Amino acid sequence: MKERADIAIIGAGVVGLAIAAQLARAGRRLYVLERNDSFGLETSSRHSGVIHAGIYYPAGSLKAGLCVSGNRMLYELCQRYGIPHRQTGKLIVAGSEGETAALQSLLQRGQDNGAQGLRLLSGGELKKLQPGVGGAAALLSPSSGIIDSHALMGYFIASAQERGASIAYRAEVVGIDKAADGYEVTVDDGSERYRFTAGVLINCAGLHSDRVAALAGIDPDGAGYRLHYCKGEYFSLGGRSSPVDMLVYPLPPPDLTSVGIHLTFDLQGRARLGPGMEYVEGIDYSVDGRNKRLFYESTRRFLPAIEYDDLQPEMAGIRPKLQLPGEAIRDFVIREESDRGLPGLIDLIGIESPGLTAAPAIADYVRRLVD
Repeated sequence: MKERADIAIIGAGVVGLAIAAQLARAGRRLYVLERNDSFGLETSSRHSGVIHAGIYYPAGSLKAGLCVSGNRMLYELCQRYGIPHRQTGKLIVAGSEGETAALQSLLQRGQDNGAQGLRLLSGGELKKLQPGVGGAAALLSPSSGIIDSHALMGYFIASAQERGASIAYRAEVVGIDKAADGYEVTVDDGSERYRFTAGVLINCAGLHSDRVAALAGIDPDGAGYRLHYCKGEYFSLGGRSSPVDMLVYPLPPPDLTSVGIHLTFDLQGRARLGPGMEYVEGIDYSVDGRNKRLFYESTRRFLPAIEYDDLQPEMAGIRPKLQLPGEAIRDFVIREESDRGLPGLIDLIGIESPGLTAAPAIADYVRRLVD
């Protein structure tokens, strides 16, 4: 008799693990399948580590609603379970008077989305709050912060396993076939292939989620699920501590395809600049040192004390974007596929920023789909 799971989750990034923690319960057989040697080795560990407030995203979008809910839920989880974090606050800086109207638009958008505590600062107020930041005005987001994403994922894993979930590493899904009672899933562990059935199948495969959807019989192009890899490089300040104690961002580009090269720092105060934005064909985590000048020029406008020689190549991440360069921002896809003849298949596609912040709210959203 073939082994059977009630629910199988493909992908052990922060979103897949949050869903596992939400869905695991006594008497329910739940599997999490991860192609890598451990959890969170791709998008979930190669990012700025920021808890976002929900400012940038179109009103009514999943990104906006889930980010605002996730912000509140994350802080509650961190405080209750001792997950390392810091509510630093964040500044979005206008470099000139001509850019202040754009700050007003961001303020309105954030307020429409329900982001908490936003207010505009004059140049004088900015200088008083953060003397090391240069600018004509700024938008203050007090609910933004930073989090130890590895510790967060560790909490989700422990919570899921305590409730009976099983996690398999080096378990790449290579086949999905519709069965009478759910889905027959074929897994390659590097030495052999095995199969099991799952009543509900949840695709949280991140960078590979469009490929997993295709295994289930969905045309990624026809469904609008085709992913495009966008590389984001980071430069550190040579091990230096941050020159300011708040996150500092420039105004985003009008199309909101990125939030711009910004200053963030880890929980030890070590400063980092990034991410850049470059569409790439494949997954490559190298950092091109020739981009140092771009990063320096992009940040010295609002952080004039930064020295060019301080910048050192640090790391890179890949964002799974649904839009190509020049196209309008796309929302998360979180969809149960009954209308495509695939009941019980739930696809999560294009889960980029603010996926970390939104993770607990996404998990609750998926729980409602499963229920």
